[in-house]
Amino acid sequence: METIDLKDHEWKTVLRPLSIDDFDELIAMQLACFPGMHPWERDQIESQLQHFPDGQMVIEIEGKLAASSCSLILNYDVNMEWHDWKKVADEGYIRNHNPKGDTLYGIEIMVHPEFRGMKLARRLYDARKELCREKNLARIIVAGRLPGYGKHADDMTAREYVEGVVDKTLYDPVLTAQISNGFALQGLIPNYFPSDSASRGYASFLEWRNLDYVKGAKRRFLSATELVRIAAVQYQMRTIKDFSDFAQQCEFFIDTASEYKSDFVLFPELHTTQLLSCIPELRPGEAARKLAEFTPQYLDFYTEMAVKYHVNIIGGSQFVMEDEALYNVSYLFRRDGTLEKQEKIHITPSERKWWGVTPGRKVNVFETDCGTVAILICYDIEFPELVRIAAAKGAQIVFVPFNTDTRHGYLRVRNCAMARCVENHVYVAVAGCTGNLPFVENSDIHYAQSAIFTPADAEFARDAIAAESNANIETLIIHDVDVEQLRRHKETGSVQNWNDRRKDLYKVVYQEDGHEFSV
Repeated sequence: METIDLKDHEWKTVLRPLSIDDFDELIAMQLACFPGMHPWERDQIESQLQHFPDGQMVIEIEGKLAASSCSLILNYDVNMEWHDWKKVADEGYIRNHNPKGDTLYGIEIMVHPEFRGMKLARRLYDARKELCREKNLARIIVAGRLPGYGKHADDMTAREYVEGVVDKTLYDPVLTAQISNGFALQGLIPNYFPSDSASRGYASFLEWRNLDYVKGAKRRFLSATELVRIAAVQYQMRTIKDFSDFAQQCEFFIDTASEYKSDFVLFPELHTTQLLSCIPELRPGEAARKLAEFTPQYLDFYTEMAVKYHVNIIGGSQFVMEDEALYNVSYLFRRDGTLEKQEKIHITPSERKWWGVTPGRKVNVFETDCGTVAILICYDIEFPELVRIAAAKGAQIVFVPFNTDTRHGYLRVRNCAMARCVENHVYVAVAGCTGNLPFVENSDIHYAQSAIFTPADAEFARDAIAAESNANIETLIIHDVDVEQLRRHKETGSVQNWNDRRKDLYKVVYQEDGHEFSV
């Protein structure tokens, strides 16, 4: 089998500035989103781009416009006629945009019907919040349609409707999303869009406060924390009928991690061996190669999940056949639809004996929207040289998908992971499988206790364990780690293992791409 080209499985998902070249596609999307409402004119979009290009954004998926956002900056005035969007937004021309203002006013967010259910609105709201922080603005104000109200207008007032949406007894496609993205309902605006029959002309008035705002500051206020939310899956192996059963079990965890707004979700090593329960029984070596035939489905599935649920996924690991050799490979599925891979470098005696796995040859690190990370598969975390190399390349978080059959095997992974945190000033997250797979050789029993570990010092968790699950149950742990705290600890911690290495006595020398390097 030839080398797998990961670009064949990517979803090219890009958040970028709006361009006037997008106009025709933008209008087509607007007509699809808001049938019956008059769309933007070209001179309005040109004016928006002229006065505030940073505030006009789109999301593009595979070259097609999937979502958009437009906004302007104003100086907050309690007496402003917020009920009249034409006055607030200058009828869409935003010639009243004030670069020295303190409030970002969101004119519109729309998601093409073809791409709904992929949390694209969350991406745009997050981009607006980041713009707010960068420009040191105090708040975001939006006036949102109430497209679900029309179905209830004969039975309740608009006030009763929005109260029902806020307390979760009712669902509104717009207001529910806004509330879930941190906006607080401040009031109702009648006759906002008189032609909007679905909303009966009503709109909600909402506000998001920027907690980093510093009054009078001329530049962005830098937060003293930089939190990254990690979800680690403790995955129960069970017999399944087909790939769709496997996908359903995985999607549950991804959906849950996304609901908690996780930045990463980590699956265990070779949780895909669950698929061996739905194919005819084969000798272990043949079974591993049969499992590798699922790799294209596996890649397509996790790529879609990362984009759909807006979360970076470490997809455990999977057997892959390349150039007639069998590898154990972990993939990083970024939420922008791009992929990276890390091969397992150290092969355990049982993997060699039962499956004939070929070792990888390179320690990679990966740039993400939450910093630089590395992936080391199970046995690899037991070799301190690998984390030295990853840390020298900038890794702040090391993800360790593992698969162990006994408590002894698990403790080797756990204790070595904790040591790597101390040695290199990194966080290490580990995730494993539990449950049984009868009649699947070398993957029949499992022991796991998924966890997130920290350096051992005063500013971190008391036992250097940020979070851990109970052993041998199916669950998900979620925890925030602070990479800024990690950076400070490396320079000012009680011990500074990285800085105090005796490189005059020893060093790690490694080969990579035909060149020699040392750490």
